[in-house]
Amino acid sequence: MTAVTWSHQIRRRLDYSSKESNYFIKNYLLDRVKVSKKENNTIKENIFFLKSYYNAMALKPGKYFRRHSFDALKTRKPNCVRSEKAEMGKSVKFEGISEELQKIIDANMDKVGARRHARDAFKDIQLSIDHCLFKMPHARLKMKESYEVNSRGLEIFSKSWLPETIPPKAMIYFCHGYGDTCTFFVEGIARKLASFGYGVFAMDYPGFGLSEGLHGYIPSFDKLVDDVIEHYSKAKENPEICNLPSFLFGQSMGGAVALKVHMKQPDAWNGAVLLAPMCKIADDMVPPWLVTQILVGIAKFLPKQKLVPQQDLAELAFRDVKKREQAAYNVIAYKHKPRLQTAVELLNTTQELEKQLDKVYLPLLILHGENDRVTDPSISKALYEKASSSDKKLILYKDAYHSLLEGEPDEIIVQVLGDIISWLDEHTS
Repeated sequence: MTAVTWSHQIRRRLDYSSKESNYFIKNYLLDRVKVSKKENNTIKENIFFLKSYYNAMALKPGKYFRRHSFDALKTRKPNCVRSEKAEMGKSVKFEGISEELQKIIDANMDKVGARRHARDAFKDIQLSIDHCLFKMPHARLKMKESYEVNSRGLEIFSKSWLPETIPPKAMIYFCHGYGDTCTFFVEGIARKLASFGYGVFAMDYPGFGLSEGLHGYIPSFDKLVDDVIEHYSKAKENPEICNLPSFLFGQSMGGAVALKVHMKQPDAWNGAVLLAPMCKIADDMVPPWLVTQILVGIAKFLPKQKLVPQQDLAELAFRDVKKREQAAYNVIAYKHKPRLQTAVELLNTTQELEKQLDKVYLPLLILHGENDRVTDPSISKALYEKASSSDKKLILYKDAYHSLLEGEPDEIIVQVLGDIISWLDEHTS
């Protein structure tokens, strides 16, 4: 049997599989057939290559792979036909909205135009949901949205919240998480902080939210950090705020961003507030070693593909069931399986940070849920112990999940906000 026939056999059998892991096995093997053909390998070598790679992946049973060898493909019967919709992520159906609005949020969000259209159409609905972040009273604020092209030629979205009746006592520079943007939930958080006298400045990273770039794609974490430094450095040049204390505020992946920003600008910041910082991804979220090595290899050929197995982040991050459902209203957040290069960058970043915790020496407030299954709370403990700063504080919240300000019961969200504001007040008086 020729290599082309083998590849057809893979496509025919695996297209009917209900296991998501087989989707990237199929794509990888088919891609390697093309590469192998370009390298002028013999048919026998092609067949051997395909067999060896599939058999290697089949060695790891469990939730990622079935116990099937390559030869078993010839006799295995299909289970069910996959829908194209399932490949692109689940479409969320909202009650009480028009078909036209549903079509807008069902659109492919890979390009920024679709994301901006969806946000414009949906922002009033977002702010009206029954979530304590949007029900809390707030002071009169000056809010501004802007777009600015950075040095890499990417149009970056940012937003600021300033108290209207008093001058801000300090500036907070927000670094959002992987499954978030600087709109929606951040809107509620920023309004609360600004109501207590703090100016808040936030931006969407390239490829996230309303900023230009392929949705959810991080080709280089270091370049993303450089984009944040460039944007926030320009913001700090404003004569009205340039002499104010400056604090980094990082959630989840944004915690890793904030730490990397601090390491590149060690003297530029007066402190950092880190909520469930991504210094290490929880073990349950990382595929087995064999799978990880295969994915790293595939990323060199298919960096933008959405192939990495992933559990339901909303279920893992939001303890409150009602708030978990409300997370779907963040319609421009990236909700699909991570792109290969993005996953590699996140994994490499956490491995680097684990080794550099002693390089953190700014005033530090670390907040983490004890039951966080997305980022590892034990590494927050290690950050607290190893950070060189003499001014540091760690607060662990019993039974809390990952999204401390978005997905917990109201009383926990209020408590976390209070802890943050108290710490900021202590460091700005």
